[in-house]
Amino acid sequence: MSILKRNNVKVLGESGPVLLYAHGFGCHQGMWAQVTPAFAATHRQVLFDYVGSGHSERAAFDPQRYGQLQGYAQDVLEVCDALGLGSGVTFVGHSVSCSIGLLASIQRPELFDRLVLLGPSPCFLNHPPDYLGGFEREDVEGLLSLMEQNYMGWAKSLAPVVAGPAGQGAVENTLSDSFCSTDPAVARVFARATFWADNRADLPRVTRPSLLLQHRQDNLAPLAVGEYLRQHLPLSTLEVLDVAGHSAHLSHPDLVVQAMQAYFDQGEAQPAPAARP
Repeated sequence: MSILKRNNVKVLGESGPVLLYAHGFGCHQGMWAQVTPAFAATHRQVLFDYVGSGHSERAAFDPQRYGQLQGYAQDVLEVCDALGLGSGVTFVGHSVSCSIGLLASIQRPELFDRLVLLGPSPCFLNHPPDYLGGFEREDVEGLLSLMEQNYMGWAKSLAPVVAGPAGQGAVENTLSDSFCSTDPAVARVFARATFWADNRADLPRVTRPSLLLQHRQDNLAPLAVGEYLRQHLPLSTLEVLDVAGHSAHLSHPDLVVQAMQAYFDQGEAQPAPAARP
């Protein structure tokens, strides 16, 4: 099967530096629709759906491969190879795709120029006293249990959490529709891979510079996670967006675009001593 068909790959533009967008859990490439127009004149933009998400080929979904984040990182690398991208790629990821992008960059550092990570979290579980990811183990077990018992109810209850107060209405509806349209069997596999993952030990292995875009009020990735990443991820720059929620690219795309453009204008990023107030 063609990788481009398998992952429903779309390319916007024919020239310029490459921006490769990766969506979060339960979502699809359409989530970036309010960001891509800002870079239409300057970049070649690549969008895709992970296998099992969006309009990808459902028949290609392998629970064993996609039961861990490395399987999704392999999707990223295979899409790049199918397009003949050998270097200079800027990876733009949301939520769990931030960890997926880091894994891909560790495996193939020569492929990437830099990474833009929106709402990143290397581990959603709390590991006190050194790390507060936002969830206790029983919270995640309850979430996964609800998926098994009442998938539609779970999808509709998760959407407002991800949207946050800033995303009430249109953003919440967009997320709910996406969650509800995802095959429950696929979503359960992706959810377990997402919420049980712990990629903290991988952070020192990342050699590419990164921009961390943290939401000021985020129930899925608290501010403490952003600070932890700034301290442990080499060549990282942390910027806190004044957004309540977990999906600024949907609720406040202008802030995401501004932060990306400012970062690109700086050239190769240098470590930042602290977040922008």
